[in-house]
Amino acid sequence: MEKLIITAAISGAEVTKEMNPAVPYRIEEYVREAGLAYEAGASIIHLHVRWDDGTPTQDKERFRVVMEAIKAKYPEVIIQPSTGGAVGMSDDERLQPTELLPEMATLDCGTLNFGGDEVFMNTENTIKVFGERMIKNGIKPELEVFDKSMIDMALRLNKKGYIKSPMHFDFVMGVNGGISGELRDFVFLRGSIPSDATYTVAGVGRYEFPLAMAAIIDGGHVRVGMEDNVYISKGVLAKSNGELVEKVVRMAKELGREIATPDEARKILGLAPRK
Repeated sequence: MEKLIITAAISGAEVTKEMNPAVPYRIEEYVREAGLAYEAGASIIHLHVRWDDGTPTQDKERFRVVMEAIKAKYPEVIIQPSTGGAVGMSDDERLQPTELLPEMATLDCGTLNFGGDEVFMNTENTIKVFGERMIKNGIKPELEVFDKSMIDMALRLNKKGYIKSPMHFDFVMGVNGGISGELRDFVFLRGSIPSDATYTVAGVGRYEFPLAMAAIIDGGHVRVGMEDNVYISKGVLAKSNGELVEKVVRMAKELGREIATPDEARKILGLAPRK
């Protein structure tokens, strides 16, 4: 079985310090949380960025500063910027971090009702544009899917040349408006991707660790972090993103699964070796 790739989604665009004081806003906080996650065993830092007051942004220069600050201390880690941004952002705004030519970036494969009047828009044409941009810039997309229909969209656009094989999926499960985080639904998504594809599971809230366990057993990969869940156990706030990663590492060790280093993760995902 392949070694386990752990992704740490350290801030997201929606969680706040009121939910957990360790959520990073400032540059030094991003470096701290990325470092704690990496040192605990994460190979990939899934990155949203904020202004110092916590406002989410896709500003290219803010991404540049945060990414360079993390890389200065942790040059081995893979940084995966989000192109999801926040609800209401335009396609051009969301695509800004791809201009920095990261190794990976996320590509959301469908539209989702987040709740109330909030709609996370990803039209077919948006997905095509994002896919073409990533192919042009040599960026490996992590295909964010919130439901089975989004896998079908990715497969169709793969056949049309907008997404390259082998594909890497992220099953984001338990989000309002998307598929639930039940084991039944994990099995459904897992059985819907090509045999040469890899996948990560991101369980939201109470689904984070049960789905991590399922992925570890199945041979898939795991995403944890404060974007998805701010608790280490029921009612107990996590002290850091590193603490969330440490819990997954303990689970993997109990099940005999080794943890991938960033360079081993690059090999598994088909990324170019680090220079």
